Amino acid sequence: MTKYREILRLSALGLSLRNIEKSLHVSQHTIMKVQRRAKELSIVWPLDETFTDEVLEQQMFPKSTESKSTKRMPDYDYVRKELLRNGVNKKLLWTEYLEECQRNGDDALMYSQFCYYIQQNEQKRRATMHIPRKPGQQIEVDWAGDPAEIIDPYTGEITSAWIFVGVMTYSQYAFVEAFINEQQKAWITAHVHMYDFFGGVTPILVPDNAPTATNRKQSDKYEPVLIKSYEELAQHYNTAIIPARVRTPKDKPNAEGNVGHVSTWITAALRNEQFFSLAELNTAIRKKLKKYNDAPFQKKDGSRQQLFLEDEKPLLMPLPATRFELSELRTATVQFNYHIAVDKMYYSVPYQYIKDKVDVRMTDTTIEIFKNHRRIASHKRLYGRPGQYSTLTEHMPQDHQKYLEWNGDRFREWAETIGINTYKVVDCILTSGRIEQQSYRACMGLLKLAERQTPQKLENACARALKYSNSPSYKSIKNILSADKTVQPEFARPAKTQDSEEQHGITRGAGYYGGKRS
Repeated sequence: MTKYREILRLSALGLSLRNIEKSLHVSQHTIMKVQRRAKELSIVWPLDETFTDEVLEQQMFPKSTESKSTKRMPDYDYVRKELLRNGVNKKLLWTEYLEECQRNGDDALMYSQFCYYIQQNEQKRRATMHIPRKPGQQIEVDWAGDPAEIIDPYTGEITSAWIFVGVMTYSQYAFVEAFINEQQKAWITAHVHMYDFFGGVTPILVPDNAPTATNRKQSDKYEPVLIKSYEELAQHYNTAIIPARVRTPKDKPNAEGNVGHVSTWITAALRNEQFFSLAELNTAIRKKLKKYNDAPFQKKDGSRQQLFLEDEKPLLMPLPATRFELSELRTATVQFNYHIAVDKMYYSVPYQYIKDKVDVRMTDTTIEIFKNHRRIASHKRLYGRPGQYSTLTEHMPQDHQKYLEWNGDRFREWAETIGINTYKVVDCILTSGRIEQQSYRACMGLLKLAERQTPQKLENACARALKYSNSPSYKSIKNILSADKTVQPEFARPAKTQDSEEQHGITRGAGYYGGKRS
């Protein structure tokens, strides 16, 4: 599907049609068509987040009836290969093409059209592009070939440290930093540090065709597919990434050239020094880097730093308000308590999504939850003790939200309206656990007992429970009510007298057991 939002965003950056084509893999004809239609409808960047590609397409081209050609196109690679053979010409290949179309039931091109498309394809293959070196327009990045070394001070083990290089195309002003590996996190972190070092962003970023930049399985020489996190970095910094082609160093000559300079000025210059930590190595690199950027040019006036500060830095786009954070994508199922589990922590989503599968985007600070590419929840990431919950009130059903209105003081006030003994029981329950909230369910249970029985019966049951225990539980009160529907408080029972003991003694006579009466 055509990336309408990206076309408008990159157009707003002032990129040429060719650069937008290389970044998005969309024809220039399509780009011009989108730009022209957006101008007619007065649609300008930035757009509201609700303007997805689908919405834009419906608004810009609601009745598009552009028909696609059903004619079979030539196999250009096959044609080019066959034309190199003796005796093979376009007429013969067109005849074979017609026979293949007839066998497959496809519409065929006329001979003139067949030749035209072959000629156009050959012209595209022979075309070359001049890349203008304008100030503040482009950064080229790469890993240096030769790693530095870090020595473990305790074991003597040597670890390789890989050198990241970022170069401003116009001034050749460089950024260099060492990382312990060349993995995705190091690659993204290097870019974040590089943008902070330059103090701004260029519209174009040209990386090497590395596995941390492009998806090798889906890419080819002419259509690289960016890694998802790298694409997100480009969107965050509002830049366009145009990867260099495999084994094509001319696509990023400044980075390739500066890699050699970096190897001489920094890596080789530090060859006789020993480093016992990555921080120590990067401190030495920064000192060498400053000398490198301050060194005067051999064939023109000034230095890299001077040219950068005077001509390039004023033209850089400003940095975003926040740094980019590397994210990890997962899927999760919303549980019945309208939470998802992420690394043994629990985060709420609107209860309407219970049992749905959702996408989770994780950074070091944030958890974002998406359904059908629409964000439905966002939380600050939890750390520490497993089992913590992050719950937003608006995600809860209405009856659950009402439950949150209860607290210890409110339970005590309610109990006091019933009686002093109920108050004492509720206070004991509230102070029985480490966390007061853990006892709210038991207190709520007592409230329900008063509704099912009567407040007076509950008060009597609490008085009796306190007679036998200093910390009665909800369950003990419930058992008392279930066993005796007419519980009387201990303090209300009449005092025993000698007469009453004679009339109502608890010792049964022999006659009760079948013996003789005395």
